[in-house]
Amino acid sequence: MADDSRTENSGGFGSYAAIGDSFTEGVGDPGPDGMYVGWADRFAVLLDDRMPEHTFRYANLAVRGRLLDQIVEEQVPRAMELAPDLVTFCAGGNDIIRPGTDPDDVAERFERAVADLTGAVGTVMVTTGFDTRGVPVLRHLRGKIAMYTAHVRAIADRYDCPVLDLWSLRSVQDRRAWDADRLHLSPEGHTRVALRAAQVLGIEVPADPDQPWPPLPPRGTLEVRRDDIQWAREHLVPWIGRRLRGESSGDHVEAKRPNLLPL
Repeated sequence: MADDSRTENSGGFGSYAAIGDSFTEGVGDPGPDGMYVGWADRFAVLLDDRMPEHTFRYANLAVRGRLLDQIVEEQVPRAMELAPDLVTFCAGGNDIIRPGTDPDDVAERFERAVADLTGAVGTVMVTTGFDTRGVPVLRHLRGKIAMYTAHVRAIADRYDCPVLDLWSLRSVQDRRAWDADRLHLSPEGHTRVALRAAQVLGIEVPADPDQPWPPLPPRGTLEVRRDDIQWAREHLVPWIGRRLRGESSGDHVEAKRPNLLPL
């Protein structure tokens, strides 16, 4: 298995670029300016804290709704051009949840992109899928996601990439780690992923990302059913509608930080 706890770069990373889809853009974690924050931005702050003041630079190229081939076409060349010390690469999730997709085929395309990136930038951290056992809609796709996750870990092993293993991060299996749409993380969920990403690189973090959540009072069957109906009306039906119309939530959206800039 790939080594998930890297310490060789104890001096820190001077620059970082994040590439991916809505997860890396930060959907579900709105900031005061209306822009999404997300785990990658929060992770960048942790990296910045280890560098001399005003020397760290960060870009976030991720755009919601992007499929793997779009990320490879639009974001990977830009990341290679920027040539940062660190790239986080999370892609393929939107492909895997589409009917009829083959995890083996998606993984082959993912590997070609990893090969390109590792030849052009310092370190490439890859990201596995979440364990969706408790997520409605995605629960039945757990087998496909697990297969893709196994591929990602094998690719990481071949290219000596650190792995941000979200499948094993038990704290994000709590419903409080997820936004109301049940497809994106909540601010606390994004925070826990950022902490875990730092741990992967051997960075000491201020809190345990897998710290248990406080107990919740039991929920009755009627309450759960009412929540499910509201969620379906407000989130599931519009999501299905976009798929039927061939639309994406990322249409007309551009990367929020296309250049390596100080925080």
